[in-house]
Amino acid sequence: MEQMMSRDLEKYLKTIGQYDNEFAKWTARTKKIIKRYRDDTRGQTLTESAKFNILWSNVQTLKPAVYAKLPKADISRRFGDNDPVGRVASQLIERAIDFEIEHYPDFRSTMAYAVEDRFLGGRGTAWVRYEPHVAPIGIGDDGVSVTSNIEQGEGAPPMMEKIEYECAPVDYVHWRDFGHSQARTWEEVTCVWRWVYMTREALAERFGAEMARKIPLDQGPEPLNAYNESKRTYNRAKICELWDKEKQRVYWFCKGMPQIIDERDDPLGLEGFFPCPKPLYATITSDTLVPVPDFVLYQDQAMELDILSDRIDGLVKALRVRGVYDASQPALQRLLTEGDNNALIPVDKWMAFSEKGGLKGSIDLLPLDTLANALLNCYRAREDIKSQIYEITGISDIIRGTSFASETATAQQIKGQYAGLRLRALQEDVALFASEVIRLKAQVMCMHYQPETILAYAAANQMTPADQQLIPQAMELLRDKPLRNFRVDIAADSLVMLDENQNKQDRIQFLQAFGGFLAQALPVGQASPEMVPMMMELLRFGMQAFKAARPIEGQIDATLQQLQQAAMQRGPDGEQQSKQAELQAKGQMETSKMQMQSALKQAEMQHAMQMEQMRNQAKMAMEQQKQQFEAQLKAAELQSQQAAAKYKADIDAQTKLIIAQMGKTMPEPPFQQ
Repeated sequence: MEQMMSRDLEKYLKTIGQYDNEFAKWTARTKKIIKRYRDDTRGQTLTESAKFNILWSNVQTLKPAVYAKLPKADISRRFGDNDPVGRVASQLIERAIDFEIEHYPDFRSTMAYAVEDRFLGGRGTAWVRYEPHVAPIGIGDDGVSVTSNIEQGEGAPPMMEKIEYECAPVDYVHWRDFGHSQARTWEEVTCVWRWVYMTREALAERFGAEMARKIPLDQGPEPLNAYNESKRTYNRAKICELWDKEKQRVYWFCKGMPQIIDERDDPLGLEGFFPCPKPLYATITSDTLVPVPDFVLYQDQAMELDILSDRIDGLVKALRVRGVYDASQPALQRLLTEGDNNALIPVDKWMAFSEKGGLKGSIDLLPLDTLANALLNCYRAREDIKSQIYEITGISDIIRGTSFASETATAQQIKGQYAGLRLRALQEDVALFASEVIRLKAQVMCMHYQPETILAYAAANQMTPADQQLIPQAMELLRDKPLRNFRVDIAADSLVMLDENQNKQDRIQFLQAFGGFLAQALPVGQASPEMVPMMMELLRFGMQAFKAARPIEGQIDATLQQLQQAAMQRGPDGEQQSKQAELQAKGQMETSKMQMQSALKQAEMQHAMQMEQMRNQAKMAMEQQKQQFEAQLKAAELQSQQAAAKYKADIDAQTKLIIAQMGKTMPEPPFQQ
């Protein structure tokens, strides 16, 4: 047995060594990326240069875009059949999970760290476990159970244990403390492990006091900065928890011990065996599971951005007034250092100063035009590099909330749609990761929690009396392979900050659809009561698409069951009443039809009268316009005639005046006898 354990330990240590060799480059690269993100390298060199931390900016922009609040689990029956027991069971587990997510901070912090690791190193991991908290109970001679907190002596009553409370924590696994067997895809992985750092007290509680004394406390979390390595003191044990899927067993061991500390059969009984979901990856291919961090894809542009920022910093520092001046005139130096608005500085020997050309002949300043132009070009080049980085990462100006006043709403909408393509993919990946974590959490709760715990977390006493009667059957259903009977989903929209009125809009949309269906189905149900069960089935089918309708789904199922029972218990009298109701409905339909026809005729007559009135009004308007046009035409003709007569009179008068003047100037003819 010991030889077999030794062979298993050698096998697993070899697997861990292969993983370390394969991921060595990725580990070193991730360390550098995190240092750049934290800006830890600043101040370590004498020639400090200005930098532009585009990595921090991008991560801080993308993190809230894909994960900004706790997810809302959506647990429903896998099939939409009329199954009230399954409906109650899904409500119980959904409410219990929501209680744990909201009241325990582990899920919130784990998701935040995993998303951050995904944007930095390219891989985020979580780990689900079952944690019962046990309290001792003493059994007295009279059979009464009393909780005991005192030490047991001789003759003390026997001790028993009681689960005080239980939970299913979701642990964050650091990117350096997680590993798996070599594989091309996640489906080919056969074993996973994580490294846990435990104190002496934690070792004694988990493995016993005797084993805890054998385990050396010479390890601890690896620091990010290597220069602090020599100054650190370790006081913990580094324990590996390895899950072997092929053997369906879990092993605990330490590199400093030549034996396996503990091994157990599958302790959780999960359907996928692994207590961790598929990691949240950045860029991977089908050849290897070594991820490519996002920063690697634009690190060249980031380096150019740092170089330009350094150039800009140097140009800004150089952009100041500098020059030379005549040493015989010390007042020139005071002109730049002491000069204020409307200030005059005296100059000795003014005549000699003016003969030299004044200021132009005594001082010469370094030209700043070249530096200013270079600075502007550097600013433009930096903006171009930033645009290239945003194109690579998929961050557009519409996501960052910036825009131009000249852009139209349509242009902004188009940019937002195209920018949301890659962002939507990131949101779906995070939502899928959160869904897998909650699926594991739901399995642990269903298979290991006491029924009292689930009912307390789900507040079962606040459910409707009809649903409370189905709780025993629902609890039995939860124990029987929950993933086979239920579907656990998380919508990507529930992870990001949306409009607070979205819930109201969903409810209003459901009420409108519900009211429209009832308006159409009610006359049919009154005319043919035997059609009511089918219409109720259609109503329930449509309700399943609305999440806002979940609270009243049970009431719909109860109503449907009552209608079906009423249809089965209906006798001959009921059939006769049904026929009478059908005849009455037909009469009402005929009456309604006649009323509609009469109303239609009246509407047609009113429409014809309105059209005739409109034609008459148009004809009268045309006549009025014609008369106005004729009057204007006559007035124009009259004015034209008057103008022509006036013009003719003026011409005649001018002609007579000219003739009269010519008569005075002409000589008289000679006298003829």
